[in-house]
Amino acid sequence: MKQYDAIILGAGAAGLMAALVAGQRGRRVLLIDHADEPGKKILISGGGRCNFTNLHTAPDRYVSANPHFMKSALARYAPSDFIALVERHGIAWHEKTLGQLFCDGSARQIVAMLWDECNRGGVELWLGQSAEVERRGEAFEIRCGGRSASAPRLVIATGGPSIPKMGATSFAYDLARRFGLKLVEPRPGLMPLTLAGDDLLFRDLSGVAAPVVARAAKGPAFREAALFTHRGRAGPAILQVSSYWRNGEAIRIDFVPDAAPHWLTEAKRTDPRRPVRKLIEERLPARLAEVLGQQLAIDGPIGGLADKRLFEVEQRLSAWEFTPNGSEGYAKAEVTTGGIATAELKSRTMEATKRPGLFVIGEAVDVTGWLGGYNFQWAWASGVATGEVL
Repeated sequence: MKQYDAIILGAGAAGLMAALVAGQRGRRVLLIDHADEPGKKILISGGGRCNFTNLHTAPDRYVSANPHFMKSALARYAPSDFIALVERHGIAWHEKTLGQLFCDGSARQIVAMLWDECNRGGVELWLGQSAEVERRGEAFEIRCGGRSASAPRLVIATGGPSIPKMGATSFAYDLARRFGLKLVEPRPGLMPLTLAGDDLLFRDLSGVAAPVVARAAKGPAFREAALFTHRGRAGPAILQVSSYWRNGEAIRIDFVPDAAPHWLTEAKRTDPRRPVRKLIEERLPARLAEVLGQQLAIDGPIGGLADKRLFEVEQRLSAWEFTPNGSEGYAKAEVTTGGIATAELKSRTMEATKRPGLFVIGEAVDVTGWLGGYNFQWAWASGVATGEVL
């Protein structure tokens, strides 16, 4: 049985980062993944260009039962640190919107960069086989296919069950339970939401998108695009609020976020013959304006509507509520919210407080970032935090 200083399960973003940091510190590191190549989720991220971090990374952009847990790791490894690594490898990048950074070329450049750094640290990689884990005294023993290995430190970096078609499983949670670690209920996050009943009247709008401000019952408001689909709602604004949404709760949409107070009543005073639907079409896609107008039962010149009625229309357009009947689930979720409880881990090193030598990093932990590169930054930062102490 081959001996290592550390064994890392999961060759995704967090696992690769922990491996390269530990390897370059002179540690003998074994990195294991059941997939046939490292970084498979990285490869599909950002439409194949990898949204590798966000310039606006801050603890309040993360969802966790403990909103303070991620502060230590994020403070010690910032977006600028990862950007410096990207630039050392000559990878061109650009900012898209809202601080989101992407490769100009391909996400494969990020995987190649991380693996090149692992090679510099002498990291060994086993692929294509599921791992069986046992604790023997002070060591963790791994059996993978016909091979076996042992190390005093084991890192769980296998993520959550989101995007199962990529091979994602609940392995991290099953292993955590075996070692007595508690979980915060895992749920799909950053996902499209589905509708039923009267809300399906909007089905004819499938494919229409509009800039909105969206908010769940709890959590912040997000100003991004919402997309109507044949099953419900999607688009960045909806994916963002989905991480805060709970079944049975309503979501509120502001379809006219730039409208001044009393904008319709002011329009009535300046041009009372103007069709009210035309005024709405100036702020929204024509098809959406038409359907909303039908729902609100408004038509004809704006001068024919009482100020009270116009105020009601304004209020409805700025606070349109719908109650999803569910979501697209793990199949379409970009991340998993919840996971291994942060109360079980040391925030500086990610080591289990009750199981010395056991570490958990990345998506497997109950730390979930907003859409737009935040989850990658958590993967890099938590990977570094552990890699520095392996």
